[in-house]
Amino acid sequence: MAASLGQVLALVLVAALWGGTQPLLKRASAGLQRVHEPTWARQLLQEMKTLFLNTEYLMPFLLNQCGSLLYYLTLASTDLTLAVPICNSLAIVFTLIVGKVLGEDIGGKRKSGYCECGLQLLGSFPSPSPGRAFSHPASFLCSSPFPSLGSLGTEAG
Repeated sequence: MAASLGQVLALVLVAALWGGTQPLLKRASAGLQRVHEPTWARQLLQEMKTLFLNTEYLMPFLLNQCGSLLYYLTLASTDLTLAVPICNSLAIVFTLIVGKVLGEDIGGKRKSGYCECGLQLLGSFPSPSPGRAFSHPASFLCSSPFPSLGSLGTEAG
């Protein structure tokens, strides 16, 4: 079943609402660590009170929930195998963009960080056996200081 332009635009809007509000929610909930109560029930109630009386938190939260409602309504007419990848992958992109605009450190300052992410997207391949050489199909793209990638394409031991 092919998706219409309206369905795709609705899914992109969902991704923008989900991804765009995450950095705002993170920033607005930063003061939550200062809330301390003797029991877990009072702690929970005080945290809820702190968050929901904070308009800096409440507005992004409501926008995020509008995105969830739109997602639910769009799923009624859109194929699930199309909706989930579009929303989830674009939500990450929108989170990175809004986080960068807000001045968050989003990483990616070195090429090896991009390679780590790229290799993760390509998938992980199990080592044939301990002590044997292992080469990821895309390991030629970079050399990495990360322990998980530093030995790609090299002899172990």
